[in-house]
Amino acid sequence: MIEYGAAAAIGYALGAIPVSALVARRHGVDLRRTSDGNPGAWNALEQLGARRAWPAFVGDAAKAFAAGMIGHALGDWWTAWAGVAGAMAGHAAPPYGGKSVMCFVGGAFALSPLAAAACGALCLGGTAWRGFAVGARAGVFAFPLVQLVTDPIGHVAGTGVLMAFIGLLFLVRRSAPATAAPAGRPTT
Repeated sequence: MIEYGAAAAIGYALGAIPVSALVARRHGVDLRRTSDGNPGAWNALEQLGARRAWPAFVGDAAKAFAAGMIGHALGDWWTAWAGVAGAMAGHAAPPYGGKSVMCFVGGAFALSPLAAAACGALCLGGTAWRGFAVGARAGVFAFPLVQLVTDPIGHVAGTGVLMAFIGLLFLVRRSAPATAAPAGRPTT
């Protein structure tokens, strides 16, 4: 039991690193004051463009991947799950409060590499076919379905809990009054 708590605490600390906000700030953009105010990788992409936002995607995913791998080193799959859940919670916590989607993606590679690789391929195919927004959503939403083929049902249920957490964040954050003032893409 102690390893679950340790993995979750380490994951929370990693998740709380505001990678996307730091990447955007490097380019003179405060993500909390742009678009929907979400300081996550997707908002960084919208504000910075793909060339400058890719470190935000990689960094937000790496936080949960690292937490999951530390969890594996400390114990079993559920310990890794606790690390990923902790990273997602840390990423979603104030003052930055992202929606944890890229943390989920990174965590997926730690929890189920085969399913995550298949969904990565689906994301690439969807991106080539209809654009990144379609590809990314297809890859994330297909993950538990692909995982049904590759993993025990209990692991799929664990993934469902993580996805429900993301859904709850979207629901809560969309119903909250907007505080961010829209701003345009930086010129530099």
